[in-house]
Amino acid sequence: MKSGSVLLQLLGGTHALRRWINFWPPFLGMGIRVKYIAADMKAVDVEMKLHFWNANYVGTHFGGSLFAMTDPFYMLMLISNLGREYIVWDKAATIRYRKPGKGTVRAEFRLSDSQIEDIREKLKTLPRYEPVLSVEVKDEAGIVIAEVEKGLHVRKKEAVEPSGR
Repeated sequence: MKSGSVLLQLLGGTHALRRWINFWPPFLGMGIRVKYIAADMKAVDVEMKLHFWNANYVGTHFGGSLFAMTDPFYMLMLISNLGREYIVWDKAATIRYRKPGKGTVRAEFRLSDSQIEDIREKLKTLPRYEPVLSVEVKDEAGIVIAEVEKGLHVRKKEAVEPSGR
């Protein structure tokens, strides 16, 4: 566990984080399940089964639920891998629906060492960097039903000077 993984330290590791996220009310209510989180926080697998409460009028996955299942993961992964000296926020997101989702759908988030190093390198000369990371939501046959792009805001923490207030 990295020293920058404050959330992981508080919860006791990725297994506890997975359980906590799975009981987070928005995910619990939509039927979104985190199936796997790698110990190094560079891989997260999420799935959602089709139920009457997350289906739309025509009986396929509700688009908002598909979008929600991709929401916090790249931010959490970068927070964990960059460490305490960086600030990471979700800034923007887009979703492009490719086909109706039926049955169980999955999203696999992956973060490479080169992506992490690229962010660190860019922040040596830039005050902030806004990478865009992509993930595909696939059905049980592996067919892409939605493509999501997550725009993140990353910057180094500045030394906080005492203000006397």
